[in-house]
Amino acid sequence: MLKIWGRLTSVNVQKVMLTVRELALPHTFVQAGGKFGVVDTADYAAKLNPNRLVPVIDDGGFVLWESNAIVRYLAARYGVGTLWPEDVCLRADADRWMDWQATEWQPAMGPAFLGLIRTPEDKRDHAAIENSVKRSNARALILDQALQGREFIAGRHLTMGDIALVSAAHRWLALPIARPDTPALSAWYRRVMMRPAPQGVLTLPLE
Repeated sequence: MLKIWGRLTSVNVQKVMLTVRELALPHTFVQAGGKFGVVDTADYAAKLNPNRLVPVIDDGGFVLWESNAIVRYLAARYGVGTLWPEDVCLRADADRWMDWQATEWQPAMGPAFLGLIRTPEDKRDHAAIENSVKRSNARALILDQALQGREFIAGRHLTMGDIALVSAAHRWLALPIARPDTPALSAWYRRVMMRPAPQGVLTLPLE
């Protein structure tokens, strides 16, 4: 059976759990990382992830870390025709947005998230937070433009691209910041959140 290590307050773990729930995969979940520890043990580093991070999966003896790699693997193995589009162009489109989420949007909002959610007010770097908000809002406008006229990021059906994006969108929409108007992004977010998979995975408040 598929085994997953992680904590649901991690945006990267949320991606994996959304994938698992969308595909209805039987699994066990081991609380690890943050307050749960585990990742700092020598055994974890040697057998699961030398970076001592979550998420990690063990699928019948195949151990894999890095959240987007895990999402791609699960989609390719268990979700051909759904999360993993059979059309190579649609698949590349979904894949492109997974990379964009990891290299553009998530890094842009990182300082704002850490500063506003995990840093006491008297210790915040307000200049860094302001810059992060500006950059993350600019990326959100890019996504909003891409979603205009689309139900999901690669077209009519939910794919692995939406899995990565909605995890980041959930965090961005919950930050206590001023945001630009993003009607297409907001409609898409509501559409994804109405599915069963996000229930219990994408929760508030942020931690």
